[in-house]
Amino acid sequence: MSGMAALFGGRNFALDAVRITENAALAASDWMGRGDEQSADAAAAAAMCDALHQLDLDGLVVIGEFAEHPDVALCAGDAVGSGAGPRIDVALTPLEGITACARGAANALSVVAMTDRGGFLSVPDRYMDKIAVGPGLPKGVIDLDAGPEDNLRAVAEARRLRVRDLVVCILDRPRHGDLIERVRTSGARIMLIADGDVSGILATVDPDSGVDMYLGVGGAPQGVLAAAALYCVGGQMQGRMVVRHPDERRKLVDHGMTDPDHKYTLEEMAVGDVMVAVTGVTPGALLRGVRRTAGQIVTHSVVMRSSSGTLRYIESRHRQDPAGGPILGG
Repeated sequence: MSGMAALFGGRNFALDAVRITENAALAASDWMGRGDEQSADAAAAAAMCDALHQLDLDGLVVIGEFAEHPDVALCAGDAVGSGAGPRIDVALTPLEGITACARGAANALSVVAMTDRGGFLSVPDRYMDKIAVGPGLPKGVIDLDAGPEDNLRAVAEARRLRVRDLVVCILDRPRHGDLIERVRTSGARIMLIADGDVSGILATVDPDSGVDMYLGVGGAPQGVLAAAALYCVGGQMQGRMVVRHPDERRKLVDHGMTDPDHKYTLEEMAVGDVMVAVTGVTPGALLRGVRRTAGQIVTHSVVMRSSSGTLRYIESRHRQDPAGGPILGG
């Protein structure tokens, strides 16, 4: 029995995983719209770290923070959990979309993914070019080396739709100017997002989100997190590290990526008995954000597991203490 299978045996670990992201999302939401990115990120990181260390597991962070908060043990190579339990790898981002959270904009999330030891691709904090689609499509329907026109045509044919019926999510960045023009010329519609490409890729997992494809360049660690979610539900994704100059190529090789130009498949980025939990901090295409009402705080999360292909939405209502914060741990 694998580590994760043993971990799940006899208990509903989905709720434990969701509590991790709920903790982080609740902490970040206190800083929503206050214009302070660093305080929001630090609060989320501290809350996620605390929740992880309460679990009986021997976890190793593979994708994590990048020394933004040296007092919080969530960087790659850090141990998480009580140390007593199965050996698993952890990929996480306490607050994806820190700018969105600080501005009160859409698509801020808290994400954690877990798998058997060695199941996640280790990547540095560099850019990755990505293409992703959700479940229910023929294997190999997308190809990072093909143009956006060809990929849109293939997806439209597979879904028996017109290209103009498709919606492509793209980060609104100057580097995507040519890509945006080509997608629009093809006839497809575009959802431009200001921040949080994990949320853009995650939106493809649920048809109700209205997003059919994700295209463009974003963070490589975020790519691995998104790949874990797509792996759980049968989606497809490819990614390639962006190499802009020789120094970046050397750094990728030093990191262990001997072929910096390699096109990674979904299964090369995430594999094993994968579980992913995501909680919305601010509203997005897939999840509602944290909401405060009289006497309670409401969170909206999704949890996915590869072995079952389950995508489960969870709405939690946290009772407030007299000081106004949530009473956690239930």
